[in-house]
Amino acid sequence: MLYAVICRDKPGHLQTRLETRDSHVAYLKSTPVVLAGPFLENGEMCGSLVVVEQPDLEAAQAWAAGDPYAAAGLFESVSVTEWKRVIG
Repeated sequence: MLYAVICRDKPGHLQTRLETRDSHVAYLKSTPVVLAGPFLENGEMCGSLVVVEQPDLEAAQAWAAGDPYAAAGLFESVSVTEWKRVIG
């Protein structure tokens, strides 16, 4: 199943994102990610959208918790919800 992982960064934590970015990207590349990218505000990264394939919601939540960004305390909020591809 596909799950959308929607994360919003804590305000003022861009440096945490930048310092953790390489390990975050490596994590994405090592797992069944369908698509991923940052949210932007005024051209500055401020969150993430990742669509990941996992067997169930609990596995998707565990995947999100394993993200190096989450371990670094970057996120103010994380939402994991089942997602259905319609176009693309």
